[in-house]
Amino acid sequence: MTETSAASQPGQEVRPIDFSTFVLSLASSAQVHLGLVDNPVSGKKEKDLTLATQTIDVLGILEEKTKGNLNEDEEKLLTQLLYELRMICVEAKNAEGDK
Repeated sequence: MTETSAASQPGQEVRPIDFSTFVLSLASSAQVHLGLVDNPVSGKKEKDLTLATQTIDVLGILEEKTKGNLNEDEEKLLTQLLYELRMICVEAKNAEGDK
């Protein structure tokens, strides 16, 4: 796929994919599933804690499998995102259990 064809909208800047971009993409997906941001397809906030947990687990696997191979910025990004997403997910699961 060329950079031009990868753009979903005319004039949209296409960033090259690197580890940080990949991690941020997964984190964005988790945020959608946690209901924190609008689903880009429906335009609505939708919560699916099963999918959120699965995406967070994928990030956890990446953290485990890349340990010692990331630069300082990549490691910090992944660690912080995982911490924040895990805390939000736990809070969301606890809130669902209170219903």
